[in-house]
Amino acid sequence: MPFSYMIFGGCNVFFILFKVMLEYQVNSENRSIFVDIYLFMVDSKWRFRNRGGAPIKESTTPENSHNNKIVLFPKTLDYYQIQLTVMLENERYSEAMELLRFLLQCQGQEERHYDEWRALLEWLQAAFPQYEAMEMPASRTAEPEQDDEEDVSEEDMARQHARLKLAQDDGYAEKLLRTVMEGPLSEQTMLALEQLAFLDVAKVDEELVRWLQTKSLHPLLQFRVLQTLRRRGMQDIIQFTRGEEEVEIDVAAVPLKPEEFPLPIVQILERVADQTEVHEPTLFYFAQELWIQYVMAVYGTRDYHSMLEENDAMADIWAAALHMTVADSLGGSHDEENTRSMYAVTGAMRFRLEQAYRSMKQFVSAGLDSN
Repeated sequence: MPFSYMIFGGCNVFFILFKVMLEYQVNSENRSIFVDIYLFMVDSKWRFRNRGGAPIKESTTPENSHNNKIVLFPKTLDYYQIQLTVMLENERYSEAMELLRFLLQCQGQEERHYDEWRALLEWLQAAFPQYEAMEMPASRTAEPEQDDEEDVSEEDMARQHARLKLAQDDGYAEKLLRTVMEGPLSEQTMLALEQLAFLDVAKVDEELVRWLQTKSLHPLLQFRVLQTLRRRGMQDIIQFTRGEEEVEIDVAAVPLKPEEFPLPIVQILERVADQTEVHEPTLFYFAQELWIQYVMAVYGTRDYHSMLEENDAMADIWAAALHMTVADSLGGSHDEENTRSMYAVTGAMRFRLEQAYRSMKQFVSAGLDSN
């Protein structure tokens, strides 16, 4: 699976799984079973690790790799690709390096996979040498206060590393900008953006804004650029095109985390939770994944501003549209009349529901078709 399917981190699990279902022709009758098996595998994997299970590296060290030639089944490979995405999104670079080394030792994959893994590993080693020798944690059950301390220290380390690289190479910022703007869309693009957030070089702001305003970019990549500009401390309002709309974005207000989105965005997802969390947990799981992706993609557009309207009717419309979109992806279809009744969407609101549903369906289709 190309890394272009994984550029937006853990949330992109939604797109990855449905790409897998299409590639392996999982029909609508079996999609729920497929998803349940996937969720069971993820849950079992983390239960094993939290009980102190042996991390991958204990059986795949370079010293004994010639005795551990492993052949991965196609779906197992997809599973590891998803895990790699999650590790990178959460800045668990040491674990990502270990997993890449493991994948490079496996047999029977297409050569392009090995090229991608090798290139990403080399890039991580060069960009984040401070993580090279770090041990993989046996458990991730630390208290929230400890997690916050770790996040701060990792950000400080990344900032110090970026400054050190800039001190060693005056052209470091230009190299990162070329990686972002001229290279193929990949995990390296996202990692280069993260590095640019910590460089005190005025030219970076100008170049990224110009790129947003002059190039046609994937809406999620646009959002990641906006986040980079906010991390760099930009306070400006910038104008550019999102989809077919001209938008104005206050960079200082761009959310860096899902919890930073306005309350109405959260309340829409809560409405879906009320209807599905108990009786359709699989649908709710993917609704969470899709919702944050979609909100980032339409941030600043008319659709986004309509979500912020302080009336229950609009929240019900977007909740119903989200429910219908995920139901389509899981089962191949949805019962529109039942869904409208579930969210109290009356006939007068039906046209707006169709617009919201069509917008979300177009986003999902574009995400699956990107290369």
